[in-house]
Amino acid sequence: FCTAAGASLVSRVLCLADMAGPIAQMARHRQAREPVPYVSLSQHGKCEESAYEERQYPAGKWACVTRGEPMYEQSISMSFMKLMRYICKENSVGCYLGMTVPVLNEIHLTKEETELEREVVTAYYLPGEFQQNPPVPMDPEIHITERAPLRVITRVFYGMTTEETILREISLFWELLGPTDTVLRETYIVASYENPSIPQRRNEIWFIRRA
Repeated sequence: FCTAAGASLVSRVLCLADMAGPIAQMARHRQAREPVPYVSLSQHGKCEESAYEERQYPAGKWACVTRGEPMYEQSISMSFMKLMRYICKENSVGCYLGMTVPVLNEIHLTKEETELEREVVTAYYLPGEFQQNPPVPMDPEIHITERAPLRVITRVFYGMTTEETILREISLFWELLGPTDTVLRETYIVASYENPSIPQRRNEIWFIRRA
């Protein structure tokens, strides 16, 4: 292994060992995942390749972690591990909070729009019963944030979310939408519906409508 690859592998093995309990707990509750509430505003296209949907998400409280690892997948994996520990027990009420989907990963493109900025914000929506009074995280890197209402255009894709994959999906989506100045060009969201360790997971790319 080269140094970076070796360090990444060691880190992943240590993380997996550390996360055995939370992963087992998540697996037991897999069928009870609560969807983040939204209203579908419109749907476009008949086949999945060209289909996309416009949605409105309400304001709500989210637990957020910000990481800036060398690779995008490292950032979201490390953030998700922290959030899993918070969800499973490391919170002020000391119990399993419940999983919501999707988990959001907010990304920013460089001015040239050719690569991702290093920093990624990973956000977990607090289940309905905890929206008014969110349990306090034990991890100081997790912050509870009130996020404003969000109007997005979404498109599904599957597989790993590398920087190359994300940039390709953004480019394909722009081709599908055509020229428009009603959405942001620097900030996007990758919505994940499965654990980052699942290779063929379901994801969505979200384009954010301007206010």
